[in-house]
Amino acid sequence: MPDTYLILLVVALLAFALNFLIPAGTFDTVTRVVNGVERTVIDPASYQSAGDGPAGMAFFAEGGEIGLLNFAFEGMVSGTKWGASIGVFAFILLTGGAFGLVFASGSVERGLFQVIARNRKAGHFYLAILCFLFSLGGAVFGMGEEVIPFTLILVPLLVSMGYDSITALLVTYVATQVGFATSWMNPFGVSIAQGIAGVPLMSGSGPRMLLWLLATLGLSVYTMLYARRVQVRPGVSLAFDSDKVFRDQSAAAGRLQSMVRGDGWVLLLFLAGIAWMIWGVVERSYFLPEIASQFFTMGIVIAAVAIAFGLNGLTPNKAASAFKEGAQQLLPAAMVVAFAKGIVLLLGGDDPQGASILNTVLHAAGNGLANLSGAVSAWFMLAFQTVFNFFITSGSGQAALTMPIMAPLGDLVGVTRQTAVLAFQLGDGLSNIIVPTSASLMGCLGAARLDWGIWARFALPLLAGLFLLASVAVLLAAAVGF
Repeated sequence: MPDTYLILLVVALLAFALNFLIPAGTFDTVTRVVNGVERTVIDPASYQSAGDGPAGMAFFAEGGEIGLLNFAFEGMVSGTKWGASIGVFAFILLTGGAFGLVFASGSVERGLFQVIARNRKAGHFYLAILCFLFSLGGAVFGMGEEVIPFTLILVPLLVSMGYDSITALLVTYVATQVGFATSWMNPFGVSIAQGIAGVPLMSGSGPRMLLWLLATLGLSVYTMLYARRVQVRPGVSLAFDSDKVFRDQSAAAGRLQSMVRGDGWVLLLFLAGIAWMIWGVVERSYFLPEIASQFFTMGIVIAAVAIAFGLNGLTPNKAASAFKEGAQQLLPAAMVVAFAKGIVLLLGGDDPQGASILNTVLHAAGNGLANLSGAVSAWFMLAFQTVFNFFITSGSGQAALTMPIMAPLGDLVGVTRQTAVLAFQLGDGLSNIIVPTSASLMGCLGAARLDWGIWARFALPLLAGLFLLASVAVLLAAAVGF
């Protein structure tokens, strides 16, 4: 499997070539109140071509413009502190550095050893519980980047119990995206889509809850079967080689066995920091700037306590080195996020008012679906949202771009707006499991030290199964007039 960066470079070349084949277009935007909040959405009737034909693109651009050779830098510095790419880049690096400080104390490893010693036989049962908890987090408050620190914690724990890092990704990241996709109340996905489509907020909750239960139960069973196979035959894991670093850490922690003076304080502060983060997200709508600062604060405080107690022989200089090493571990994931954003910029960016190939694709998709009818159109809505999510991974952003077209289009072809929303949320959420443009996925893969190419080999069959379930759900919804 080619390296992730090589794959992204090939995609960048294809995006560059499209500028010579497809003309860019623009939409006008309007401000609407969606669920009590003003949001900018496109006017679907306002599309116009930005020129007489494909505009092409410079190989190397000057003056801060975008060209093929500029895509990496421009991708890295685009956006704001609230999102891709620079905000996500900073979030990933600070989170990695903060957890480098946390793990430098050795307290977490010793605490994990105690957990393992008491619960090894009940491991499969705990995997199912974790699947349901993280899926619920995705469904209720749309967990995304927030799952990265939990992956950092659970990967070494589950590897120590005889599983692998892929198992940890299944119960954390994949579970949150299954919950996100099948949610009945996710504030960043289905709620915004319903508001834009003019559908009552949280309507259709019953069928969605049933779909969430079925999808989460299916993922739990799949995870337990996979984990049992890996536990019996570790060599079958695609992550066996990359997990060596975690197995070595587990062996070192195993030699320590007992907790030492000061570990209790570190673990208490650690749990308090996680609780603070969860409270901030749920009660105060904290996002990247606040969460990254929370983790940074937690890392500094824990490092100070560890130095005071002399845990692991930690000194201020060693703590500084641990911070740098933690950030370095997640640097490749942060770079992938920047490269992926650069690819979107090669296509013209995601601003509906700017000349972009994505606007032309969206307009063409709407016209194409208008020629279909009923369940067929509903399924193609699902397929389109799945593919379009590669370019716009933000649930709220994708809803603002696509739902003003898909909702009224459904009226024309005999698909209810509720079904159009369902097609959106399933296509948007499930494809997050594999698209390398997802910042939260790449952050979790960085935490697991797993290359995206290896993950793609594992995740594609899983995604195919989930897409089949989504297809059945959308076709059934269209058939019964959901």
